[in-house]
Amino acid sequence: QVQFVESGGGLVQPGGSLRLSCAASGSIESIYAMGWFRQAPGKEREFVASISRTGIITYYADPVKGRFTIDSDNAHNTVYLQMNNLKPEDTAVYYCAAGQTTAQGLSNYGAIKYWGRGTLVTVSS
Repeated sequence: QVQFVESGGGLVQPGGSLRLSCAASGSIESIYAMGWFRQAPGKEREFVASISRTGIITYYADPVKGRFTIDSDNAHNTVYLQMNNLKPEDTAVYYCAAGQTTAQGLSNYGAIKYWGRGTLVTVSS
């Protein structure tokens, strides 16, 4: 089993920035990629970004390309999501996720083996 500790969510004005973190523990060796999904009120959970275990390969959903950056600190089994130029439509609960697949493969909801509990991001003036 793998457990996550997520942090960094909060309230931010449009155009602002937030940095989410997700620290993994447990059977880390079973993880091939980690990433983030989000779920807005009344909507389905959707893929945001992912990164390979090596930290070399990243993959992004189109709505966040150029604004969000995913990176990792393998020494501390932690993945980060730097979110810039935030928009009201980015408001959602953000979930850390991991699976035994590639970074691109992790964009498939069905490939997720482990989920975090989520952290709320609210973008509002």
